[in-house]
Amino acid sequence: MKTELIRNEENGFPADKDTLFLLGGAALVVFGAGLILSNPVVRRFMGQLGVGELAKEVLPDVERYLKLRSM
Repeated sequence: MKTELIRNEENGFPADKDTLFLLGGAALVVFGAGLILSNPVVRRFMGQLGVGELAKEVLPDVERYLKLRSM
């Protein structure tokens, strides 16, 4: 049993397990956000805030950040 665990660690299985946990967590976050945004009250509130306009205003800043980061 102990030798099997050592062999699995050498083959990179723990890294695969960590990647699986990371992707599983990301999937749960996306699923949770989808559940929240599917609520009509939340949709109405987000429409009042003007999230689409906010995204248009933030996009140039994000592009500038990515250019600086690539230098």
